[in-house]
Formats: sequence, C-alpha cells, structure tokens
Amino acid sequence: MKTHLIALDWGTSSLSAYRLGAAGETLEERSLPLGIMQLDGSEAGFESALEQACGDWQAAGPEVPIIACGMIGSAQGWREATYVEAPLGVGELGSALLPIKRPRGMPLWLVPGVIQRGTLPNVMRGEETQVFGLLDGDADHAAPLLIGLPGSHSKWVTMEGGRLRHFQTFMTGEVYQALLGHTILGRTAVANDAFNAAAFERGLCVARLHEGQGGPLATIFSSRTLVLTGELSGTAQADYLSGLLIGHELAAMTSTLQVLPLQPIVLIGNSTLCARYLWALEYCGFESLRFAPEATAAGLWKIAEGAGLVAAEAAGEPHVRHHAGH
Repeated sequence: MKTHLIALDWGTSSLSAYRLGAAGETLEERSLPLGIMQLDGSEAGFESALEQACGDWQAAGPEVPIIACGMIGSAQGWREATYVEAPLGVGELGSALLPIKRPRGMPLWLVPGVIQRGTLPNVMRGEETQVFGLLDGDADHAAPLLIGLPGSHSKWVTMEGGRLRHFQTFMTGEVYQALLGHTILGRTAVANDAFNAAAFERGLCVARLHEGQGGPLATIFSSRTLVLTGELSGTAQADYLSGLLIGHELAAMTSTLQVLPLQPIVLIGNSTLCARYLWALEYCGFESLRFAPEATAAGLWKIAEGAGLVAAEAAGEPHVRHHAGH
C-alpha cells in the first residue's frame, strides 16, 4: 500500500519509525537502538540513522513527507526546535514545525516540545504527540481528562476542550533506578524477577499513612531498615521501594493538580509499568481508569495533517501540500 507519511519517534535510546497510509493507519513499523545518545551528534550520524530506519521507504516514495517528535528536536538532537507554550492545541504544534533541509530527499520536520512557564518551568518532548494522538480517538474532547505517562520522567497532563492545559513531571523512574543502583539502598536489595504484590502495596500504604507525610526523603531509607530488621526480605525490597515512590508521586500529583477521585484517567506507556500505576491509582481510590495503547503514530499523523504535510483523502486530490519557502 502507498506510503503517505513517514513518522518517527526519535528519543534518547531508540528510534521508532512508522510508515503510514492514506488514513494515518500504520502499514509498517520498525524500532532500532539509534536514539540520540547512541549517535555522535554529527549531521552524517543522524543521516545514517535515518537511512537505516527508513531509507527504503524514502527511496520508494521520494515525495513522502517525514516528521519526527522526541529528543531529536532537543539541544542534543539534530536541531533544537523551540518550545511552544502551554496551554495549546494541536494546531500550535503543527504551525511551529521546524524543517531540517537535507542533502537529498524531503526535509525532516521536527515537532517542537512544550514548555509550561512559571516559578518552576516544566518541559516535555514527545509526550505531547502521544497525548494528541490519544485525544484523536476520544469522542468527548470537551470533558476534562487526565492523562498519565509513566516512565523515567512521568508526566501527568490535563486536557480540556481538545487543548493541553497543564502538566507536571515526576522523576520517579529515574530516581528509583538511581537509588537501587547508586546508593546504600541497593546493598540490601536482592534481584528477583517475580513481582511481589504485597511489598508493592506495603510501599503504597506507607506513602499514604502519617509516616509518609514527610515525603520520599523521610521514608525511602525504610526500604533498607525493614530488611535489616527482618520485616522485609531482600527480594521484596525493590517492589516495596517502587510502591513507596509511586505512592508519593500520586499523592503529590493529586495535591498539585487538585484531582478528585471521580476524575477520568487514562494511562499511556509500557504495559507492565502502567499496570503498577493502575494498581496504585485503584488503591488510592480512583475509579474511572483505563489503559491506552501507545499513540505516537496517531499523534504524528494528526500534527502533520494540521500542518498541511498530508491532506485528507479525496478523489483526484494530492496527499502532500508543500509549504511555500521550503
């Protein structure tokens, strides 16, 4: 089937490529370990990675537009795409695409990240594309929706009226890895592939109790002391710490964003990690919860459509509109 858009999710560790059809459907998908931190930062390095990911798609369709989101548009990426300020809709992202002219073939259009200004500024690159991709499949765009994207830097995004209103970042995943890998807490932890649900729930409980009101800095040492006193096994320590940190994250998120238990929440991301967050959200009393599949390709199509890189299918009409001056 004919390719109408080449869409890339280009992050720090990996590069995912999607070949999309006339209605934005995924015809083919690839994932390579060619994130920006695996490359040398040179023009040639980025071009080589792009060629490996989708060179054959480009050769088969030289006029097919190419769009990318993620850290490829950061200061450490191919070019730095200026942040767009929140609140915003998908149209603002499409209007701010940054083209990279290449020696041959179509330009690469970079999706800008989003910045939330304030006393403590907040930024995202890539998550905004997922959010708008998810929203495209939601019938009711007017009702407020909270979207969680668990990960190294978990994001909680408030959407209303089809617009990204507010977001908050929690470095839960990265802190978890750092604590186990680079502090004394890891000395008592014993690797275990099996998930210890009781230990995870115990961590959630501590974060919600009076003892947890001091925050994570006052409670994370308990993941060691409970092992030293024999109240927790070394094999259960990692899951206890995971529950503790996620519990603190959800408590802070609920307070910061003033989220009520009836608030509809959708999670996007790794299914295993999202399962932990769904468990934790249910434990915290939230009722309207669901998990959504990864939505980057849908978001990239929607942004490209709004920018005029692809057109809605119509008889006799071209599917690509070139921007003047590019």
